[in-house]
Amino acid sequence: MKADYHVHTNYSDDSTELMEDVVKHAIKLKFNEIAFTEHVDYGVKTDLNCNYEEYFKELFKLKEIYKNEITIKAGMEFGMQVHTIDKYEEDFNKWPFDFILLSNHQVDDKELWLYDYQKGKTQDEYQLGYYNEILNVIKKYKNYSVLAHLDAIKRYDENEPYSDSKILPIVKEILTQVIKDGKGIEINTSSFKYNLPDLTPSKEILKLYKDLGGEIITIGSDAHKKEHLGDHFDEVKMILKDEIGFSKFCTFDKMKPIFWDL
Repeated sequence: MKADYHVHTNYSDDSTELMEDVVKHAIKLKFNEIAFTEHVDYGVKTDLNCNYEEYFKELFKLKEIYKNEITIKAGMEFGMQVHTIDKYEEDFNKWPFDFILLSNHQVDDKELWLYDYQKGKTQDEYQLGYYNEILNVIKKYKNYSVLAHLDAIKRYDENEPYSDSKILPIVKEILTQVIKDGKGIEINTSSFKYNLPDLTPSKEILKLYKDLGGEIITIGSDAHKKEHLGDHFDEVKMILKDEIGFSKFCTFDKMKPIFWDL
């Protein structure tokens, strides 16, 4: 099974790729399945979020056109904060999703990637504050499939690398809640694009997830350009199997995980 479960198109505010061009490229790369996961980030980007009606209209059209060549799944990336949960509940109950990535791009309506959230805080404050926001969200919100790029704040830290040893206690709380709720995590291969020194999440976090009994894991490129589809997937699958000890990865259908051999 060759599947990319984190893909953006021009229905996300930070991509200009046409959905059909991505589908055609995925077919060229011999993908079996692809999940489109467009951005929705209430609280900051309210006017720039995915247009659900147009998104589903085109997605269903392409599903029919290319049904004999590739499976296309309806996903979304919910960039959630505690105070925006109700808006996502409304969206989830209205539209027929196969898959939901739960991520965090802002805290207190301040963007991580613009460094607004980090400004005026110590490294401990913004690092631990980020993970606390994720933990507080997943204690309340359950309509998601996997946590996306769990330690993504490492992309947006201008200080010295923050040791995993400092975040593992709260990450353990997060992963314990994830497993208890029957959810999973994503391995996001954009770590190669960002030239990060480790995977996303790190190998240490992946090992902790497995040691805690975690089994549901998806693989996503976080592609915003079609040429990034499936980036380093073969390498990541080998690491998951040979170094971490996983034997399966997942795709999703109607919010239910399907397990495949790595």
